[in-house]
Amino acid sequence: MGKQVSQYDKIFKENIEAVIPSLMQNILGITAVESEELPDDIQHTKERKPDALKKIKDIQGSTFVLHLEFQLVDEPEMVYRMADYHIMLARKYKIPIRQYVLFLGAGIPKMDTRYESELMRYEFPLIAFTYLDYHTFLKSEQPEEVILAVLADFKGDSPETVLHQIIRWVEETTKGDLALKRYFSQLRVLAQLRNLGQTLRDLAMDSITKFVSVEKDAAYMMAQEKEQTKFVSYLLNETSHSVEQVAAIAGVSAGFVKSVQQKLSKDK
Repeated sequence: MGKQVSQYDKIFKENIEAVIPSLMQNILGITAVESEELPDDIQHTKERKPDALKKIKDIQGSTFVLHLEFQLVDEPEMVYRMADYHIMLARKYKIPIRQYVLFLGAGIPKMDTRYESELMRYEFPLIAFTYLDYHTFLKSEQPEEVILAVLADFKGDSPETVLHQIIRWVEETTKGDLALKRYFSQLRVLAQLRNLGQTLRDLAMDSITKFVSVEKDAAYMMAQEKEQTKFVSYLLNETSHSVEQVAAIAGVSAGFVKSVQQKLSKDK
């Protein structure tokens, strides 16, 4: 994401090793009996860094490279990037490649997942978290995975009901106040992707005020606005989305996006 890594990317980079085994089992249908970390840089004529890359041997005895990409923005060029990864991985490892794009954004992604030409056909599976049952994540014993429930399908349950369950299970599965503070902070960030930041703050005060004092909450809000500005700046600079689309993705108002847009124009 350019020179600045978004707060959302940071969360997944911190938590990815904890959530991959369960994602493989429960979302991708892969039962691994062996898993080997692979280098995350693929260099031939150019360098690429996949979000997650592992050599897997599954319960059926198949051995393959598993490549996962966590995608927040509905990227029209994604099919070319994934095809690029596929060719480089196949060239390097000489074994089958299985790729998945896990879409974390709100709404239905419209990115192309298939490319065809006269001599080539390529396709990758796209999994949108908005279609996944949030109960799947609440079954986990890993708090890093539990907080992902906020991005899933609430199955008709109210946001308040779902957030109560997430908060309670994060507390149940976390050891130590420092770790609990970290997961609450991550949950507050992820909740913004579904415009649930205020709802979470209203519900979680009893739990969160143990870790965030009233005096520090103003500082938190300022830091939150700074991160939102960074994210909106990235979307305006690196994508072709309209103001309204950027606002929906970032969980902010169109007015906020326009103010960032005006500042970026002045800085050029």
